[in-house]
Amino acid sequence: MPSMPELKQNSLEAKSPFELRVDLGKSVPESDVRSALASGDMGFLHSYTTGSAVDGPGVRVVAWTAGCMWHCQYCHNPDTWSMRNGTPVTIAKATEELRKYRQGLKVMGGGLTLSGGEPLMQYRFAMKLFTAAREMGVHTAMETNGYFGSKLTNRELESIDLVLLGIKSWDPERHRRLTGMDVGPTLEFARRLAAHRRPIWIRFVLVPGLTDDPEDISKIAGFAAGLGNVERVDVLPFHQMGRYKWKNLRIEYKLEDVEPPSHEAVQRACAPFRQFGLKVY
Repeated sequence: MPSMPELKQNSLEAKSPFELRVDLGKSVPESDVRSALASGDMGFLHSYTTGSAVDGPGVRVVAWTAGCMWHCQYCHNPDTWSMRNGTPVTIAKATEELRKYRQGLKVMGGGLTLSGGEPLMQYRFAMKLFTAAREMGVHTAMETNGYFGSKLTNRELESIDLVLLGIKSWDPERHRRLTGMDVGPTLEFARRLAAHRRPIWIRFVLVPGLTDDPEDISKIAGFAAGLGNVERVDVLPFHQMGRYKWKNLRIEYKLEDVEPPSHEAVQRACAPFRQFGLKVY
């Protein structure tokens, strides 16, 4: 979340999350970064956007955190991989800024969404901000890969009204190729959320040639349906809006020639989820 003059000086409010941002936190000593992560009294944000209608119910403020341990081949924000690219924001200022939006968010049935990057890399900051938000009566949502979900206590789970959980692939080897990490912790976090009856929206990115295997999609759909707490599934078509970031950051981009999926391909990917009785958007 943005905060007062510090954020305005750094122009953290973005027209879209696709803006390239680097080195905003490079002047922060490493010892201060470690201390901030340990206490949760400061977080590192890539940017924030207002008026989102796709990152949870209603109209929302979305804060995009910096730092992610996954390096997905189709990531459209690789500048969020490094926490050093984020602007340092104290929890006090973040809470103060959120207070300015609280009435409008309530009227529009929205709330605060933390996305990234990966918010759970800064889980103490995230939980402190969510606790403050709920005390104001503001709905909270977190978009996460769930890999660090085990760091949250059962009580902290109660501070998250909705989890937007990204499941990249079912097959373990394919998942490692796509993200560099194992899928197991993500699935375990989903099961834990189900056990505690915390609502989930599943997010699945459809990439031609990478995540469009019908059997793989069907297994994800069956898993999601079996949880019992999945309110909807978002099948998100791959796009190239972040391609320029890979070039500017001089990171090898393997999907240069991949085209977005056709409407028919998206509908084929949606079908297994619908067959299991899930709402798909």
